[in-house]
Amino acid sequence: MITWDLFITISVYYFVMYATPGPNNSILTTSGIKFGFRRTIPNILGIPSGHGLQLGFVCFGLGSLFDQFPIILDIMKYIGSAYLLYLAWKMFGTLQVSESKQESRPLKYYEAILFQFVNPKAWVICITAVSLFFPEKENIILAIVFMVLMSTLINLPSISIWAFGGSIIRNYLKNENVKKITELFLAILLIGTAISILF
Repeated sequence: MITWDLFITISVYYFVMYATPGPNNSILTTSGIKFGFRRTIPNILGIPSGHGLQLGFVCFGLGSLFDQFPIILDIMKYIGSAYLLYLAWKMFGTLQVSESKQESRPLKYYEAILFQFVNPKAWVICITAVSLFFPEKENIILAIVFMVLMSTLINLPSISIWAFGGSIIRNYLKNENVKKITELFLAILLIGTAISILF
């Protein structure tokens, strides 16, 4: 059954998982700094959209597939890490050209959706949420809608903090050298995030 206790506990769980550092928040902070909050909005909206699809799949039984074939999660770790390394490489590349010639851009809505399917932290959140909080005595459709709706409502503001923080930092990076140093630091953080996923 969906109770107030379940509502509170799942809200706390989702907030802690979405607001803490991870691949999505690293990308959002970087995007906020490089492109500002407004241009990062498609990325912000794509994350809960993709994550909601994941959560729905896990609710329908996809989580058991990962139990039977844990190598699938390992493969996703490698793909997700490779993508973060690719983003870091792109950022290193933009440091070599002037602002007017930069070809980098923020993630598009559909790209943010697709990234969730190779984001190991997102899968762990889904599998853990369903195993701990799925209201089994509820109608299955209502239960899945509850899980996905709660996820989306908590996810949006939790991840937006990171993009907004990056856009605030952007305002203080008027000096081109300071901006390049900051972007270099962010690229290194993306590499660190990729390594942490693997190990």
